[in-house]
Amino acid sequence: MPEILIYTTNICPYCVMAKRLLDKKGAAYTEINVDSRPGLREEMMQKTRRRTVPQIYIGDVHVGGFDDLYALERQHKLDPLLAA
Repeated sequence: MPEILIYTTNICPYCVMAKRLLDKKGAAYTEINVDSRPGLREEMMQKTRRRTVPQIYIGDVHVGGFDDLYALERQHKLDPLLAA
């Protein structure tokens, strides 16, 4: 399973939903809470070119946010990406 990275904040329902979906898949992930340290949101924004959370990487693939992750699930493309 590839490394999974998810940028989150303290109060974010979409972050919770993304983590629940990944948990349901049995996927281990590293969570970076951008509220936990000054400069993390800016680091995320430079890396992803987006300012909203969650921002999800599966391996080298920038999936995007929860809607993007869920779209992959609906299209049956998430499991193959997690298995790569």
